[in-house]
Amino acid sequence: MDFTLTEEQTALRAMAAEFVDREITPNAAEWDRAESVPRELVPRLGELGFLGMTVDEEYGGAGGDHLSYVLVMEELGRGDSSVRGLVSVSLGLVAKTIAAHGTPEQRRRWLPGLCSGELLGCFGLTEPDTGSDAASLSLRAVRDGDDYLLSGSKMFITNGTWADVAVIFARTGGPGPKGVTAFLVPTDSPGLERTTIHGKLGLRGQPTAQLFLDEVRVPADAVLGEEGQGFRIAMSALDKGRVSVAAGAVGAARGALESALAHARQRVQFGRPIARFQLVQELLADTAVETDAARLLVWRAADLIDRGEPFATAASMAKLYATETAVRAANNAMQVFGGYGYIDEYPPGKYLRDARVTTLYEGTSQIQKLLIGRALTGVSAFV
Repeated sequence: MDFTLTEEQTALRAMAAEFVDREITPNAAEWDRAESVPRELVPRLGELGFLGMTVDEEYGGAGGDHLSYVLVMEELGRGDSSVRGLVSVSLGLVAKTIAAHGTPEQRRRWLPGLCSGELLGCFGLTEPDTGSDAASLSLRAVRDGDDYLLSGSKMFITNGTWADVAVIFARTGGPGPKGVTAFLVPTDSPGLERTTIHGKLGLRGQPTAQLFLDEVRVPADAVLGEEGQGFRIAMSALDKGRVSVAAGAVGAARGALESALAHARQRVQFGRPIARFQLVQELLADTAVETDAARLLVWRAADLIDRGEPFATAASMAKLYATETAVRAANNAMQVFGGYGYIDEYPPGKYLRDARVTTLYEGTSQIQKLLIGRALTGVSAFV
């Protein structure tokens, strides 16, 4: 693996960093308190090409490779994980899934708008009673002539209240993964209602919703892939999605470290900057080493995707280590800040709150360990 960045990748990274420093970081705390990032930020992300990365230019995408994609996700995660989440879901879970499994007609209908930011997508997998055990989802799709009628609910859906299209996973057959089918559902469909989830610990600026579907009618050509392939499509999307989450977690860890370094240099106790104290240096050194290690795991997974090689286990390793690293990094930063870290005027608290959920969604840390264990031993702990 050669991780020497090209001139294009270096320029893209610098452009993303400049955008974050100018338009995101100064506003992140305010958006967090308001529990919303501005809706007009979405087309801005589209203008920069961030919502179309790795999608073919034929369908309005920006093209490019996955290493470039994770460079941008790291910068967005450094600025505000809520913004990173908007992109990770609409592009990483929705647009890329349509690009990979959609018909030419589905791609032409949805991808140009998703890539430009004119449209936004959400990924409807989790349900109130179904999280890690996604194969047991209960939302049903019943055939009715040339259409399907979808009924049930989805929970914790990022972009849910803003999205124009939802990838909805529904049960069309018997129990288990082979009975699941994916559908592309316009969110203005009659019978689909959305409720905003308030009071989240972190990612407060990111729109999160519960979706309710009451006999939502969609035509047969709304099926994504083929009937019965929904679970496989969902798992394929999550494999790549985990790399994006991991990259954002690296950004959050880096942001926490940079804020702690700046504070340690200027905070004076016992007549000298606290950066001179050995145990403060230990906190900073541990965070720096873990952040760099997490980044290399993310880059390895992205490199495997770009090479067309198996990457699922590498993605789980990156997601597991990077998200847990982000939590430790934010916690260490709070320790360096002392009491000031407990006030939302300073960065550590938000980094900690935002990082914590990354160990839960798109596969908990425990699920990642089971996936890694299955790859190592050839024995599944899920059955």
